[in-house]
Amino acid sequence: MKACTDVHYGKDLGSAACVLFHEWTDSEAIDEIVKVIRGVAPYESGRFYRRELPCLLEVLRDVRGELEVVIVDGYVRLGKDGSPGLGAHLYQALDERIPVIGVAKRVFRQDAPAVPVWRGNSRKALYVSAAGMETSVAAEHVRIMHGPFRIPTLLKRADTVCRQALRGEL
Repeated sequence: MKACTDVHYGKDLGSAACVLFHEWTDSEAIDEIVKVIRGVAPYESGRFYRRELPCLLEVLRDVRGELEVVIVDGYVRLGKDGSPGLGAHLYQALDERIPVIGVAKRVFRQDAPAVPVWRGNSRKALYVSAAGMETSVAAEHVRIMHGPFRIPTLLKRADTVCRQALRGEL
């Protein structure tokens, strides 16, 4: 089972979503888990993971079944020095047993170890990085994910579910 995850924030709340699926080309989730989390850490420049990681771990605790891979909105590694990004911290928190793929919408730095992936007719790339698998393999997985647009369908769904939970719509 694979998981697309995302986190969003309100004043003192966070919401974390986990959209579960089997095959890279799946158009629909087999399950969705959403958590609203109180007491989220404040934003710290350069330490984004301190705010996001606890939310991701909270929602992943409720996954029933064995995960093959977790996809996060962001980078695994930052810069050519390989500084850990959100994905690397998650990979470590998962005892380096479950590969993590980072899918970022913007270039962090030109030297970040990420593979650009173009999907649909978009002129903007996604930037894919990975821990626990080859980055080129991760990039190909993201490239073939379902959806005609830049953002794969199930990754977009994780974003949507998070926003809805934060607004109290779920």
